[in-house]
Amino acid sequence: MARRCELTGKGVMSGNNVSHAKNRSRRKFLPNLCDVTLISDTLGRAFRLKVSAQALRTVEHRGGLDAFLAKAKADDLSDRARRLKRDISKAAETAPATADA
Repeated sequence: MARRCELTGKGVMSGNNVSHAKNRSRRKFLPNLCDVTLISDTLGRAFRLKVSAQALRTVEHRGGLDAFLAKAKADDLSDRARRLKRDISKAAETAPATADA
């Protein structure tokens, strides 16, 4: 998986370097990716993800990885994050049933 945020899908963009004389040459705008370890409260495990700095701030703002994935669209997520979202939602569904019994 190359230069793409696993939670938001943010990737490389292209554009121009423009000189003072208006000469244009192509360039890449790379996302600010960080290798982070995020902890799922529902599963009780840590997961290593490649996440953009903006997505990391959003995860903190929403209250953690579980809350972020619950609200995230599946189209934006990577395959690993999509699987993680499914596992968290399954665990969240079974947890209240065991707590009631």
